[in-house]
Amino acid sequence: MSVNTQNLSDLAEIDRFEQAIQAFNAGSLDAERMTAVRLQHGVYGQRQHGVHMFRIKVPGGRMTPEQLDAVADVAETYSQKKVAHVTTRHSIQIHFIPLDSTPDAMRRIARVGMTTREACSNTVRNMTACGLSGVCPHEHVDVTKHLDGAVTHFLRNPLNQQLPRKFKFSFSACEMDCAQALLHDCGVVAIEKDGQHGFMVKAGGGLGHKPREAIVVEEFIPERELLFSLEALVALHNRYSDRTKRAKSRIKFLVERFGEQGFLDRYREEFGRTKEALAAQAYPHGEWRRSTGGEVPGPGAPRKLFAQRQSGLFVLPVALPTGDMTPAQLRGIAALLRAHGLNEARTTQDQNLSILNVPQASVAALRGGLAALGLHEPVAGDNVVACPGTSTCRLGITASPVIAPQLSGGKADLRIRVSGCHNGCAQPETGDIGIYGEGKRVHGKLVPHYQMYFAGSGMKDGALALKGPALPVARIKEAIECVEAAHLASGEISFFAWARAQAPDYFERLLADLVEVKPEDLQSVMRDFGGASDFRVLNMGGGECAGVSQALIGANFFEAAHEREYRNALVFQRKYDEAAHCNEAILRLLGSGIAQLLDGVRQDDLNQLAGQLGQLAPGALADQFAQIAGRLGGDAEIDAETLAAISVAVDNWTISAAVFATGKDAQLDLAEALPK
Repeated sequence: MSVNTQNLSDLAEIDRFEQAIQAFNAGSLDAERMTAVRLQHGVYGQRQHGVHMFRIKVPGGRMTPEQLDAVADVAETYSQKKVAHVTTRHSIQIHFIPLDSTPDAMRRIARVGMTTREACSNTVRNMTACGLSGVCPHEHVDVTKHLDGAVTHFLRNPLNQQLPRKFKFSFSACEMDCAQALLHDCGVVAIEKDGQHGFMVKAGGGLGHKPREAIVVEEFIPERELLFSLEALVALHNRYSDRTKRAKSRIKFLVERFGEQGFLDRYREEFGRTKEALAAQAYPHGEWRRSTGGEVPGPGAPRKLFAQRQSGLFVLPVALPTGDMTPAQLRGIAALLRAHGLNEARTTQDQNLSILNVPQASVAALRGGLAALGLHEPVAGDNVVACPGTSTCRLGITASPVIAPQLSGGKADLRIRVSGCHNGCAQPETGDIGIYGEGKRVHGKLVPHYQMYFAGSGMKDGALALKGPALPVARIKEAIECVEAAHLASGEISFFAWARAQAPDYFERLLADLVEVKPEDLQSVMRDFGGASDFRVLNMGGGECAGVSQALIGANFFEAAHEREYRNALVFQRKYDEAAHCNEAILRLLGSGIAQLLDGVRQDDLNQLAGQLGQLAPGALADQFAQIAGRLGGDAEIDAETLAAISVAVDNWTISAAVFATGKDAQLDLAEALPK
């Protein structure tokens, strides 16, 4: 089993972040640039002025006792509310932290190898995996090893610094796909095919605006080629996704834009290039095994004590009310782990925890210790997940964490997913019953509603949920109970099968009386759950999930840095012609970026681009560009010595271009994108 021992921290990086805060406080760094900087470092704005959400990445959900203690310290020392919140993507969020306190909070988690870097913004976000990878009897391999390889590869990678939008990975250890590839930008699923072990890769899934199910881009790919596929998909997103229309800049919209075959054709092109550039890179070697079957745990933590594939050891699940833990509970769990010689707990997709490798002899004592902390194992009906909603989120419309504790999955233990807006951070389209908040006009008044979804599952043979009716918030609890009663009365065990067997208008008819609001009933539905006054939607200036607008030239510099890494890798492999093409790409990217900065246009032909730069920026910068472009022209095969000289010239010109660009826009921070 792979325990997470990666050190993801960088103290010098935290020092630079602190310097940016100081510059912002002094007035020498504007608010927009400060927003971009803090999002890149996992610090997100809240509805409340002066405080922020601090998001800690937890790859695969794996945490040691020391890391639990560190999270407790951050919540207790720096947060005004002193609560740590587990998300549906394994991360831990701590709210109500003043901006000036965030560097010290980062240093505390850095001492145990954790980071907030790229937990927000237009980056590869925290990577999720099966909650039981490494211990599940079903698995083919402990897929967290492959997740760790991907985390190391993409963290601080130039390709990953200014993507058009965020990018989310999941890793599943067998075909049951408990990590739910269906809803991800990229989902990796370990499989066995014709006696061979490898991976299926899916891409283009997503929730929120226009939910879409992922498509298969690789039916089977060997272990040694997995990273080529992952990088190709991120590169595809970086190259083609729309940087101007934020609502349509996720990779799922490329499938819509190009069609499935067009998307696959472009993916194959990128795959060929990444395979060539990364050919010499090491890759994780998993310990593959035969699946022994048994009970499928499903997404999130198991709902009861679960027998591991390791004989005599068990997984003990811990229910967390709406995903929240206090510092005392975090430290208490860490102490319990140490007392019983255990070294790993995991955050899970259902906002709970799992304690792994528990001997039978320790189960009772652990249960007692958890009870003393006010915690226990899951019970029927409490599989309810909620996002922060209007408690902290700038995009929140309804108070999802207020209503969630009042809801129940009933005797059938249905999965209830509650989001405060259509962005769907609680993944409502994957629940047995999912709801998201919205405002609707009824008889001229704005009434808080929840849009309902039914029978969603991101696992094998699953599908995104069926859209149902929207009901006033005040009636949603009754609506859920009505649906649950109808399901139980049917005698069908599977809610998924039952809901999908109904007529298309079944739920509209079932809930018609609750949907309709008569004029005389209006006053009874005017308030959000727990609200003290009539409902209204506050304009908070938009959320920060998508980051902030950035100068296109910044993205060009980071893409050029990615090309430079490819160039250097190809030189190492003595593929000089291919490396020369990378130099051409660098000039094309940065030359077009400088031209566009000066109100010119992008051009792919280097000679035409040189002419444009000569008109827009006459002088040394344009002259040097033209000279290098001329040296790259021609069909003659290039040798190592010639390539090295040209590469030095390209790198020197890159630095000159950065000086020029920052002279035009002092807020640009290109340091991490320049040749070292």
